[in-house]
Amino acid sequence: MNPAVETGKVFSSLLSASSRQGSAFLVLVDPDKTSPSQARSLAKLAEESGVDGLLVGGSQGFCGSLDELAAAVKESTGLPVILFPGSACQLSDRADAILFLSMLSSRNPQYLIGEHVKAAPVLRRMSIEIIPTAYLLVESGTLTSVQFVTQSLPIPREKVDLAVAHALAGKYMGMRLVYLEAGSGAAAPVPAEMVQGVSLTTDLPVAVGGGVRTPEQAGRFARSGASFVVVGNVLETGAASLVKELAAAVHFRK
Repeated sequence: MNPAVETGKVFSSLLSASSRQGSAFLVLVDPDKTSPSQARSLAKLAEESGVDGLLVGGSQGFCGSLDELAAAVKESTGLPVILFPGSACQLSDRADAILFLSMLSSRNPQYLIGEHVKAAPVLRRMSIEIIPTAYLLVESGTLTSVQFVTQSLPIPREKVDLAVAHALAGKYMGMRLVYLEAGSGAAAPVPAEMVQGVSLTTDLPVAVGGGVRTPEQAGRFARSGASFVVVGNVLETGAASLVKELAAAVHFRK
């Protein structure tokens, strides 16, 4: 058995940061939108602005090596680098860990288990930490890339009970994290009431992302019980001041 799976050092360190600060702030670097040179600059900006960790991956799931991009990020920062794969194609041993995402809100077997079976033998050969994650797509007011690619209906925004039931199923299946996703470019983020309901009922760490554009939104998620607040598009603007404001809002206990 790969010892990296057992230690959980990356996940433990992020949970510790979340506990100390109120929540942890993660930024997503999308390989479909970011070159290695851009990734180096973004990683440096993230570290200087108070980001706690970097996710690398994209919902479109296009095949192609992530090695160069993950290596560029890793070489530019001491922050943990975590894969956020859209498919079994998006793997790299240059990262520290991977969110092993099972889209429990979907009824498409490809994203419930199919991609995972393809990825598992590859991951067994990699010395990266694996974080089993219940991935729940939430209605955002627009057709997002992840919804289109996976052909999955999102959980309706007002159905907190449905989100809680799916998250509980993930907990009972042994998952260690719930990820509530509105999707890249979402018209509206995940409702704070849903974040709070899932967090309180499951006692699992909750990550929330998609459509987070303002410090007020980010802070609301942190105070609603999210262990991790994820932003994807904000770093693409290179607005260091906004990233710092988002970090301060997420780190409300700091």
